[in-house]
Amino acid sequence: MTDRHDTVDSLESPDTGALPMVAPPRMSGPVSEPATKPPPAAGEIRRGPLALMSITHVVNDFYSGAVPALIPFMVMERNYTYAAASAIMLAANLLGSILQPAFGLLVDRWRMPWLAVVGFLLAGVGVGVSGLTQDLVFTCLAVAGTGLGVAAYHPAATRLAKAASGPHTSGLAIFSVGGNIGMALAPLAVSLVIGSLGLAATPLLALPAVVLALAVALWRGIERARRSRAGAPAVVPSRPAPVGKDDWAGFGGFSAMVIVASAGSAGIQAFLALFLINEFGVSTEFGAGSLTLFTGMGVAGTLAGGWMADRIGHIRTLRLGYLIGPLALAVMLLAPGTVVALIAIGVLGFAAFIPFSVQVALGMKYLPNRIGTSSGLTLGLGATVGGLFAPVYGFLADGHGLRFALIVGLAVKTLALVMTFFLKKPGGPGRA
Repeated sequence: MTDRHDTVDSLESPDTGALPMVAPPRMSGPVSEPATKPPPAAGEIRRGPLALMSITHVVNDFYSGAVPALIPFMVMERNYTYAAASAIMLAANLLGSILQPAFGLLVDRWRMPWLAVVGFLLAGVGVGVSGLTQDLVFTCLAVAGTGLGVAAYHPAATRLAKAASGPHTSGLAIFSVGGNIGMALAPLAVSLVIGSLGLAATPLLALPAVVLALAVALWRGIERARRSRAGAPAVVPSRPAPVGKDDWAGFGGFSAMVIVASAGSAGIQAFLALFLINEFGVSTEFGAGSLTLFTGMGVAGTLAGGWMADRIGHIRTLRLGYLIGPLALAVMLLAPGTVVALIAIGVLGFAAFIPFSVQVALGMKYLPNRIGTSSGLTLGLGATVGGLFAPVYGFLADGHGLRFALIVGLAVKTLALVMTFFLKKPGGPGRA
C-alpha cells in the first residue's frame, strides 16, 4: 500500500521512471533524521498513484464520450444531416489524434506530467462551448479543442499509469477502466443536462474538468509544502535505463491491425443511438442512454481484457475481443425488438473494450523504451483512422441507410480479427 503522503509533484523517480514514495519524518527519540519509506518491491502495483491517474482518466474520457452523446441532440435540435454529424466526429478526432504521437515523443523526451492536467482541462472547455452556437464550423472547432486536449492527456497519463502498474497489464486495465467509467457517465450526464436544458447548457458539462484541475493544483501545493517542511529533496526526473530492444517491425504489423480495427469501429459508437431511434422509434434520451450501456459494459470488458492478458497472453485476448464484437453487432442488426438490440449492444460494448488496455500494453512490449511514443501512436492511430472513416460511414448512412453502414463496419472488424493471426510475438520469434 502507498502512503497517504505519496506525491505527484514530480511523479516519476529519476532512475526507473516509477512513481516516487515520499513519507514524513518519524520521531524515534529526542533527535531523529527524516526517514523515507522504502519503495515497493519491483513489480508491485502502486495503488495510490494509479488511483489518482484513474480519476483523471474518468474526467478526461468523460469528454470523449460526451461528443458522440451530444450528436443526437445536435441532429434533432439543429437538423444536421448524418454527414454533418460525421463531420463533428471527424473534427473531434482528427487534429488531436494526428498530434498525439507528437505528444508521445515530447513525453518520452521531457516527461511533462503537467500535460495530463492541461489536456483534460482543454477537453472540458471544448465540450463546454460546443453548444453555444448553431454554427457548424464553430461547433467543429470547439470539439476539435476537445480532441486536442484528450490527445495531449493520454501519452503523459499513460506513461504515469504504466510506471504505477509495473509489469501488470491488470494495472493498465484499472487505469483504462477510469476512462470507461468516464465514457459511460458522459451519455447519462448529457441526457440529463442537455435533455432538460438544451444545448445552451453545455458549459455545465465543463465543470468536472475545472474542479479536478483546481483540486490537483491545490494538492500539489500542499504536497510541496509538506515535503519542504520534511526536508525531502526535490526529485528530478531523468531518462530511465534502456529495457530490452525496440521491435519496430513487429510494432508496424501491430499498428496495421489497430488501423483496420479502428476503421471498423469508426461509425459504430456514433450511430448506435441513431440506429435505435430510427429502427425502433425510441426517444432521443433513450437512444443516447444506450451509449451508457455500451460503455458501462466496456468497464467489465476492460477489466476482463487485462485479467485475461496476464493469463492467456495479449494476442489471444485480442482475438477473443475481435471475435465477440462482430457477432454481437450482427445480432443487433438482426434484432426483432428493442430488448434484443439492447442485449446485443451490451455484449458489443463488453467485446469492444476487451482489446483497449491490451493494445496499449502490447504496443509497449514492442517498444519498451518508448512508452509515450507507443501509447501516442497506438491511441493516436486509432482515433485518427476513426476520425477519417467517420465521414465515410456518414455518407454511406445518408445514401444507403444506417443498417448498411453498420454492416460495412462489421466486415472491416472481421478483417481485423484475421490480422491478429499474423502478429509477431513481442520479444521473440514466430507468430502467436
